[in-house]
Amino acid sequence: MITTARTVVLDETVPARAPWSAVVRAGEQLEIIDLHGNQAVDCLLYHAADHTDRYSAQATITAQRNIFLTTGSVLLTETGTPLMTVVADEVGNHDTVAGACSQESNTLRYGHHTRHQHACVENFLAEGRKWGLGKRDLVSNINWFMNVPVEADGTLGIVDGLSAPGKTITLRAEIDTLVLVSNCPQINNPCNGFEPTPVRMVVTR
Repeated sequence: MITTARTVVLDETVPARAPWSAVVRAGEQLEIIDLHGNQAVDCLLYHAADHTDRYSAQATITAQRNIFLTTGSVLLTETGTPLMTVVADEVGNHDTVAGACSQESNTLRYGHHTRHQHACVENFLAEGRKWGLGKRDLVSNINWFMNVPVEADGTLGIVDGLSAPGKTITLRAEIDTLVLVSNCPQINNPCNGFEPTPVRMVVTR
């Protein structure tokens, strides 16, 4: 949890299904708090001074030789620049491969009756516009708190999360980093317990 030795510079609650963004300066820490438990938080990271230098799932997975993120994981750009480091994790397992839900993927997976439902890609696009980002700037994202086991045959599953009310993950910015978040609105699989809930974002220095 937040220590008294650090100064809080931002403390915001992100409503269920909503996007959020902020620049976290080098040395600052971002604590993501799963207020009610079992809430997936989709996340994209960009070098604040150069948005073309952005989080790379491939570089991060290759460097740590693990598809899951936890304490000690360094989140790298395509050029190998460290953006953020996971410095504390009360859950222990976060997804890098399942991607973000979209209106198109909802339709394919769950049927045409879901076509109208809001999704993470739409959140990313709406929030990204504030920073001059468009669809071509979206890459494979991180899914904080999302539980995606890999079966022996390589099949991915999306199952009930490992988190619980009040569980946190804390990231330290290694350079000024633009953090783009979709507090996942998905209601068709268990990633949010079929009921999206708010999360809290706290930046300290």
